[in-house]
Amino acid sequence: MRIAGLNLDIVWKDKDKNFRLIEEQFKEVEADIFLLPEMFSTGFCMDASEVSDRNEESLEFLKKFSKEKNAAVCGSAPVEEDGKFYNRMYFVQPDAETVFYDKRHLFSFSGEDKVYTPGNQRVILNYKGFRILLQVCYDLRFPVFARNNDDYDAVLYVANWPEKRVGAWEHLLKARAIENLSFVFGLNRIGTDGNNLFYQESSHCFFADGTEISQKNGNIVAAEWNMDELKDFRQHFQFLNDRDQFSIEL
Repeated sequence: MRIAGLNLDIVWKDKDKNFRLIEEQFKEVEADIFLLPEMFSTGFCMDASEVSDRNEESLEFLKKFSKEKNAAVCGSAPVEEDGKFYNRMYFVQPDAETVFYDKRHLFSFSGEDKVYTPGNQRVILNYKGFRILLQVCYDLRFPVFARNNDDYDAVLYVANWPEKRVGAWEHLLKARAIENLSFVFGLNRIGTDGNNLFYQESSHCFFADGTEISQKNGNIVAAEWNMDELKDFRQHFQFLNDRDQFSIEL
């Protein structure tokens, strides 16, 4: 399965411009899954009452894009629902079937926890024979939440992770792949946001042994997931069988 991510220089608080940029930059790209950064339509913005989708604008764009590309598309957007705001990660298929995950770990350093409501579910979906765990940015720092209970094959992380802390981002992505014997694709944004934070190109996909398998062409970063290779690796190195048995409360 082929995954293509876009290192998007998100236009601050301008959904229509971001939608056009995504369509333009993915115009000639083919993939089974298209991946977009965290808050791809607005940037990582705490002005939730101003930027959050009330009429599912970002979701409707994803549905349209997915249908036109005949492929799944995934990314997060700020959403208002029942008077609360969520950093919601969507996974949309060409038939408009949608799975969503609300970001669990909110970035208190930026005040995200004062504005948005944390999710209360760990979300794994099935797509084209792969069990995929959905995660957003700061979730990466919490390995227990991403722990593989032999219930997923790959993880998608979407992020706005600034240059100042990019070393942690890159090391932790690789660690999540190794410790969970899984594919891990982490897509970060690029450019400078409305808070004057800079984001360098730092998107990666790792195989279960920590080998990077992504290829980059301009702003597109792509990778191939091969289930047979993953099964063979897990059969040879059965480390998941030795994991501690415990559960977490959400």
